[in-house]
Amino acid sequence: MGDRDELLIKYLLSETSTEENSEIQRWLAEDSANQTYYNHFKQIWETSKKLEPLSTIDEEQAWKKFKARVSQPTEKEVKVVPLRYKYGWLKIAAIFLVAAGIWSTYRHFIATDYIAVGAGKEVVVKTLPDGSVLTLNKNSLMSFANNFTDHRAIRLQKGEVFFKVTPNKEKPFIIDADKVTIRVVGTSFNVKHVNEETEVIVETGIVKVSVGSTFVELRRGEKVLIKNGSTTLKKETNTDQLYNYYRSKAFILNNTQLSKFITTLNEAYQVNIVIEDPRIKNLTLTTTFTEDSLNHILQTICQTLDIKQVHSEGKILLVNKL
Repeated sequence: MGDRDELLIKYLLSETSTEENSEIQRWLAEDSANQTYYNHFKQIWETSKKLEPLSTIDEEQAWKKFKARVSQPTEKEVKVVPLRYKYGWLKIAAIFLVAAGIWSTYRHFIATDYIAVGAGKEVVVKTLPDGSVLTLNKNSLMSFANNFTDHRAIRLQKGEVFFKVTPNKEKPFIIDADKVTIRVVGTSFNVKHVNEETEVIVETGIVKVSVGSTFVELRRGEKVLIKNGSTTLKKETNTDQLYNYYRSKAFILNNTQLSKFITTLNEAYQVNIVIEDPRIKNLTLTTTFTEDSLNHILQTICQTLDIKQVHSEGKILLVNKL
């Protein structure tokens, strides 16, 4: 058992000094993985307090046994920034975990195995063990906890996923996308995690999005975009249904900027459309394209905005006619 865990036990027993409390708060704010580790550790600790320890246990041997088990590395171990203090005390605190057979619980929360799910050239629909339904856009990769019925944890490595979560107040549904954590009970929402940017758009219910100690709660029709590791969380109103194209098979635009639509077309059709003239980037469109061809969509855009397309070296350039 490391110095970090000993200090966390002391913290849970309310025996830390003001300086130690400050050190823990700084550690929690450094990385979302630290907060996740602490939440799991606290849950294990509270579980252990409900179980009666064995009176015949050798405390010294139990302490050594617990330290040896906790220190065993696992391939899936959460990376946590270490705390800097050292404490050789309160052996009986960890003995609760050994005496009650909680090591399996520790592995259940901290070293959970994950099952990978990916989408290549096609959209994939996946039903999880708790009944939640996920729709993965093309070129997306995520994984879910092997013991998902007890530990509803998702890791989104890249891509875009629409979540329709089965309600369960006792077991929150948690998604980690690098440093962004998304926590819900039962709701539907879209998460896009591409090029170190994470966007969350809510359709129903309440979704809590956090980066470190900063968080925001989103409701129906609201979204947040976290750019390049920023801790600034600005809630906005979602103005169109463009994000939903891979489920609805339609591009629904409502005063949508051309540059945003072109980004979506590049993703959907795996092409390279480039707006050559910056003066047309902010032109807007309000229309719907349902299961339409790329060629017809581009023709409609050009006619509507009075611009033209030029094919050059594998690119489709959009330029002014003049």
